[in-house]
Amino acid sequence: MLQIPSHVTIFVDFVKASDQMKMMLLTVGKTDVKWVRDGLDLYVGRLVHYIKFSIREIPELKNASSLTKEQIKEKEGELILKNIGTSDDVILLDEHGKDYRSIEFAKYLEEKISSSGKDIVFVIGGAYGFSNTVYERSNGKLSLSKMTFSHQMVRTIFAEQLYRAFTIMKGEPYHHE
Repeated sequence: MLQIPSHVTIFVDFVKASDQMKMMLLTVGKTDVKWVRDGLDLYVGRLVHYIKFSIREIPELKNASSLTKEQIKEKEGELILKNIGTSDDVILLDEHGKDYRSIEFAKYLEEKISSSGKDIVFVIGGAYGFSNTVYERSNGKLSLSKMTFSHQMVRTIFAEQLYRAFTIMKGEPYHHE
């Protein structure tokens, strides 16, 4: 009888899971800087070869200048929650989240894909962060850096890191250690 090494079985399970699940990047506001949009489109085009990936942009609030920071976070939070399914695994991109090296992030993502069976939604909030209700709904927080990036740039940086993680998981020659 043919013996299949355990790591091959895990890879097969990962491939089956990633074929069935969806992954979404949910953002507040549009990506209107051309070079940022071009970079985002590049990595989204690459990601769809690995997983059913989409981006959903929630429109910025109208008349936000008449609102307090807390009111903005609450209103954006309501819009974020309307775009998340009840069974989705929700990961917030947040400055206080866990930070990973690229290989560690690939392992984290592979474990999520292989074990949860849930669609994954990564969320980039508005300029003031997330409301308490969004934090309560989330399943985790992820930090890209201790530095602060514009909310538009984070989209492209994160899409590239997702792409990098998938190439690491597949053993493809994109990431160099």
